[in-house]
Amino acid sequence: MDSTIFHPAFKPRPYWWEAIPIGENPEVELPAKSDVVIVGGGHTALNCAIELARAGVAVVVLEAEDFGFGASTRNGGAVSGGVNLGKGMSGAKSGGSDPAIRAMIGDAAESFTHLEAVIAREGIECHYERRGRFVGAFTAKHYAGFAARVAMLNAAADAEAELVPRERQREEIATDYYFGGMVIERSGKLHPGLYHRGLMAAAEQHGAVLVGRTRAGKLTRTGDGWSVETSRGTIAAREVVIATNGYTGGLTPDLQRRVIPLASHIIATEPLDPELAQSLIPKGRTISDTPRVLTYYRLSPDGTRVLFGGRARFTQVGPEVSAPALHAMMLARWPQLKGVRVTHAWTGNTAFSFDFLPHMGVTDKGLHYAMGCNGSGVAMLSYLGAQVGRKILGGANSINAFDGRDFPTMPFYNGTPWFLPFVGSYYRLRDWLDRRVS
Repeated sequence: MDSTIFHPAFKPRPYWWEAIPIGENPEVELPAKSDVVIVGGGHTALNCAIELARAGVAVVVLEAEDFGFGASTRNGGAVSGGVNLGKGMSGAKSGGSDPAIRAMIGDAAESFTHLEAVIAREGIECHYERRGRFVGAFTAKHYAGFAARVAMLNAAADAEAELVPRERQREEIATDYYFGGMVIERSGKLHPGLYHRGLMAAAEQHGAVLVGRTRAGKLTRTGDGWSVETSRGTIAAREVVIATNGYTGGLTPDLQRRVIPLASHIIATEPLDPELAQSLIPKGRTISDTPRVLTYYRLSPDGTRVLFGGRARFTQVGPEVSAPALHAMMLARWPQLKGVRVTHAWTGNTAFSFDFLPHMGVTDKGLHYAMGCNGSGVAMLSYLGAQVGRKILGGANSINAFDGRDFPTMPFYNGTPWFLPFVGSYYRLRDWLDRRVS
């Protein structure tokens, strides 16, 4: 590996895993039956389990790998509520006049409230901070479009959003790369690994049974529920929840063909000079931007490193490919980081839907699900997981704008996104052209 980019102590694994015991799973036997079985062990599953267990419902969570293996501990730790929802949709472009769009943005904003409430109620120590987000405009045209979006976010999500013109940009980020941007104050950041471990502890405390390294197999409808075959035996359940998101597979082929598993890649730098690190993002915000091949980044919780993520490739590739690509993107925004090396690089699957909206509901066969948050799942999937739990409990407060919406797919798509390399090439070309004419 290139010694000018990779630190001698480089690790091809998430930086977040340094703080959590990946590979250590609750040592429990698989029960013979449960009221609810949840397939998947991430934020969706654990929030659902907490909601059910708090109400006295017996719930078992099945994780095929080690708990914490998936995207719940591989993301950038940015927390938003409705910031990205509706992007590119007619209602968003018209300033949010479409009532359906406004309803969805309002419910997405509620996801932010839910996450903060869970962290406070369960006492989860995960370096959570409400420090806001800066969204950089990749082109002048993108900045011009922010005015309507700021108005919409403030009206529908109480986002405390405002425009930041280019001449004030360095108040937010030490770069001239963007054409201005917008700030959303109602946004935060956390340590995703510690948040996930906190959710696990809360679920167990409330009585949920967490079973790791146990892959769900055939799901069979019985007279009064389900029989779930697993790699460790069979469990009977009244209800089954599919909470697999970007790792949805052949267990549920109908759901698999409705989400696109898209790889997102992240690097962590070596510790920086404290003065340099502080200067990069003076207000400690999370950062995202508007090109089709987007990036998102922040400082580590201790303020010493840059954690820089984006679509280095749209598919799974090794760090020898993703890390140099992300390093180059980072230097384009911060040339002052030339010579800074990478200590960690990793990848996780996000789940995109064909309409770019989150979805929850019940399949024709009777399986509950929540998935498809298009890269903004820390708050949204936490919220939708809890909403699925409330729906099973029969609560009226589970009604939201994402429940039961048409969940589209495409003809001949079976869940294998063979087209992503072509999409990535096309997006990079379009970004290059947009930037040249801006």
